[in-house]
Amino acid sequence: MVIVLGGGIGGLESAIYLRKYGFDVTLVSDRDYLYLYPTSIWIPVSKRKFEDVCLPLEDFAKVHGFELVVDAVKKIDSDKKEISLNSQKLSYEKLIIAMGSGKMAVEGKDHAPSICGKPGESVLLKSQLDALIKKGSGSIAMGFGGNPKDTSAVRGGPAFELIFNVHNRLKRLGLRDKFELNFFAPMERPGQKMGDKAVDMMVKIFKKQNIGMHFGKKIKSFSSEGVNFADDSLLKSDMTMFIAAGSGHEVIVNSGLPVSEAGFVLIDENCKVKGLDDVYAIGDVASIEGEQWRAKQGHLAEAMGRAAAYNLKNIRDNKPDRHTYSEHMNIICLMDNGKNAALVYRSKKRAMMLPLPFCGHFFKKAWGWYYKNSKLKRLPRIPGM
Repeated sequence: MVIVLGGGIGGLESAIYLRKYGFDVTLVSDRDYLYLYPTSIWIPVSKRKFEDVCLPLEDFAKVHGFELVVDAVKKIDSDKKEISLNSQKLSYEKLIIAMGSGKMAVEGKDHAPSICGKPGESVLLKSQLDALIKKGSGSIAMGFGGNPKDTSAVRGGPAFELIFNVHNRLKRLGLRDKFELNFFAPMERPGQKMGDKAVDMMVKIFKKQNIGMHFGKKIKSFSSEGVNFADDSLLKSDMTMFIAAGSGHEVIVNSGLPVSEAGFVLIDENCKVKGLDDVYAIGDVASIEGEQWRAKQGHLAEAMGRAAAYNLKNIRDNKPDRHTYSEHMNIICLMDNGKNAALVYRSKKRAMMLPLPFCGHFFKKAWGWYYKNSKLKRLPRIPGM
């Protein structure tokens, strides 16, 4: 039996493919739904309801035939091949860890909910924005942080998307001139992973939309007044959204598994945990190697889930072929602003940001619909998606 820890995009993908290859699979998740983070950016701006981005895992379990256990993981014992949950213990023959990452600690984080944090934080952001809109004016600051020990753990795209969505919502309501919008990040050029042209385009958009830029300042803390920087300056804000960089998951850090300096599970290019033949790690929980601009994204987590399942199948069947995650190492994002969108792509060969006026926003909405229905076998899957 194979146990998959984590009910996110990567964990679900590995469970689906393991079942396809004939394995008995148990998927363990600390919540009974998959939270579709890429479309959660629309919850704060009232374009989506919370339940619209929560896909019940039980529906996927019934369609694909894996067992679902809704419980929190407390400990992983690779010596005993045992998983301790809140309410029970499970034994495994093979294990795939897809639990996501922890978050870098920042003082006063309760004052700055995240669009990439716990699902309920998106609802909190919506209530805060609604209150400011009702008031008729205010200041809003949004940004993201970094992890100097692992640059792949930075997630800035949703912060860009959300502030652009907020800009356009306020504009539609005729309130944009009543609000001050600011974007902050500790990097000199946030979004550099996308490439120089993409960053230059972002800066132009910020200037055009009158969004203040506060770059290159280390973030010290958050408070009810706003963002406190290390140079003791204050960015005043009535509403602050902050995406902390990823760090080692608490369970992983205390598991005895091999981890990087940043606390991520060390794996080889086949997604197998180093030093262990029966344990694989995929997605944000894993330490990935590659280009300086490498990033942990949903499509990579999916590719890693498929690779891990394929490799376990070939090991079982005594076949030499293996799939690696490095062949899928690229950045791809449909960056939405609530009105239009732009396709961001970067690989070893090129970097581009392609504006998609009119159709781009529709494409991102369509992706959410496609993801749900293709995974539930209601429509055929498009190759490469």
